[in-house]
Amino acid sequence: MMITITAHSGIYTLDAEQTLPITMNEAWTFLSTPANLAKITPSHMGFVITSNDVAAMYPGQIITYNIGILPGIVTGWVTEITHVEPGRYFVDEQRFGPYAMWHHEHWIEPLEGGVRMKDRVSYKLPLGPLGHLAQPFIKRQLTEIFSFRKSALEKLFPKPAL
Repeated sequence: MMITITAHSGIYTLDAEQTLPITMNEAWTFLSTPANLAKITPSHMGFVITSNDVAAMYPGQIITYNIGILPGIVTGWVTEITHVEPGRYFVDEQRFGPYAMWHHEHWIEPLEGGVRMKDRVSYKLPLGPLGHLAQPFIKRQLTEIFSFRKSALEKLFPKPAL
């Protein structure tokens, strides 16, 4: 998986990409089911969905959850699914949570023998210049989360044996 983080105008953008040996339908079904997020989030983060509406996603859907952002510090997070093009992409945006801004695009596209998944997260840290001092920690944490997701997805959808 390739993960990069760039900065522009006080906003950071993480780009991650991964290929999986599954069909577009399998990828979409898994990725567009909010309850599956816990399966690809590190367990030490204590990720728990607290909303009842976790069926297949739709524009306007509000999803609430608790997540550990630091050891011993759990925060509530509220996201809204703002865009959905079934079978292709969806966008979740933080409405309340630890970031000043969070915009996460999830894309899938067909490849021979599988799919390419692309994530683009644009985020802004709270507390102005003070928040930017935390960026090295945040960058490391997000890189670890997306690396974990890669491993978890590879275990859930292993390459077929030759």
